[in-house]
Amino acid sequence: MRVGIGYDSHRFVEGRRMVLGGIYIPYHLGLAGHSDADALLHAIGDALLGAAALGDIGSHFPDTDQQWKDADSRELLQAIVGKITNCGLHVANVDATIIAEKPKFLPHIGKMRQTIAEILNVPVTAVSVKGKTNEKMGFIGRGEGVACLAVAMLHMNSD
Repeated sequence: MRVGIGYDSHRFVEGRRMVLGGIYIPYHLGLAGHSDADALLHAIGDALLGAAALGDIGSHFPDTDQQWKDADSRELLQAIVGKITNCGLHVANVDATIIAEKPKFLPHIGKMRQTIAEILNVPVTAVSVKGKTNEKMGFIGRGEGVACLAVAMLHMNSD
């Protein structure tokens, strides 16, 4: 059994769609980033890579490489799943938290969980996504962006 932790944050910007957890979230702001800026999938990807001791998402998909410009983070996460599978590992479960004052994510959590479960090839019961605020403190509290945390547990394929 192996455990990894992931973190990502992105600031809000005008003129971009908000994508989080692999789904479109209706909101007047989007997230800035080289790819689609899906901070939730990036945090999950980092947790998976960390558990497999494969570095971080930036070392596999650097923001200096135009190949990843506006990339769909669902595809990046699928590639990460392939990398951990090649190491003889599979996902046992993922627990993730979205931290933002707005928008409210509760209405979207079910669809996020389903989307993430499909990418990870696990049952939806192995994926937890929670939304929290930052109690109006810091950049998140001021409504400047979103941060996401994730923990992933991997098992060896023989487990």
